[in-house]
Amino acid sequence: MEITFVIEKFVFITVIFGLSLLVAMYSTLAERKIAAFLQDRVGPNRAGPGGMFQPLADGVKMFLKEEIIPTQSNKFLFIAGPSLAILTACIGSAVIPWGQDIQLFGKTIALQATDINVGILYIFGVVSLGVYGIMIGGWASNNKFSLMGAIRAASQNISYEIPMGLSIIALLLVTNSLSLKDIAEQQHGFQWNVFYQPLGFLIFLVCAFAETNRTPFDLPECETELVGGYHTEYSSMKLGFFLFAEYINMFVSSAVMATLYFGGYNYPGMDYMNSLLGPTFGPLLGMAVLFLKIFAFIFFFMWVRWTIPRFRYDQLMNLGWKILIPLAIANIVLTGLVTALVNGF
Repeated sequence: MEITFVIEKFVFITVIFGLSLLVAMYSTLAERKIAAFLQDRVGPNRAGPGGMFQPLADGVKMFLKEEIIPTQSNKFLFIAGPSLAILTACIGSAVIPWGQDIQLFGKTIALQATDINVGILYIFGVVSLGVYGIMIGGWASNNKFSLMGAIRAASQNISYEIPMGLSIIALLLVTNSLSLKDIAEQQHGFQWNVFYQPLGFLIFLVCAFAETNRTPFDLPECETELVGGYHTEYSSMKLGFFLFAEYINMFVSSAVMATLYFGGYNYPGMDYMNSLLGPTFGPLLGMAVLFLKIFAFIFFFMWVRWTIPRFRYDQLMNLGWKILIPLAIANIVLTGLVTALVNGF
């Protein structure tokens, strides 16, 4: 029984990692297509029908490009940086509930790699570790531009983790749970947390842009000032790992926001569809709904990138420390007062 359980979990985790890599790979194509649409261009259309094989061509190109390691760099840490970045990006999806339990071949299978009662803390821990890959890569390159990018990444991560954590505290006052599975189940049907925590969601969304280094918060890799920032000296698949890590982080961040604030796999009329489709296809429909929400967030990430210019560094710091943190604290106080009034003190 134990061996079967371990095999099931291993297969599920492998599938989730594979999905994460597949979404990250085709997010690069979506990014270029959306950019082309917003700029009235065609975008990639040569490799395969409509450019569908372009991510595969880019992957092969990354593997076949010359591998360059600077002579004066710290070679071990130079390799460890992108490896740590891609590792921390992938393991973030372990606690996300992708759907309700599904009946398959007479067995009940949980569509979640692991349900720990501190799932949100796990996500924050993984996010905190993610910046180490950027910092190590930038420092080990022995390049001043890379080092400046690494310093920017560290300060940006610290500045925006605080309001992100504070926004989650207000959500915890509403949900009384740190488990992502519990939070998803509490939003059954259309009881989504975004209706109770709109300000908290906006703060979390802005911080998610900063944590994933997406425009307008891409100061660590600012090509107009730092050539390429923390990955200036990287080439071949090491550069690919950094780029893949960004897109996987965007995918995981979208999944976390969809789960915390937009009901996860829940949707209006869910009970009726579950009774109609049965215990196998009902949960799969919920999983498809979750992925639709995730893709909507990914589109929003890309839309913002090709619409809003990059912040100056002082604007980045002012937004985090002078605006988002006070707003997050005010949101906690307001949520506490409303919760106390509703519960009758």
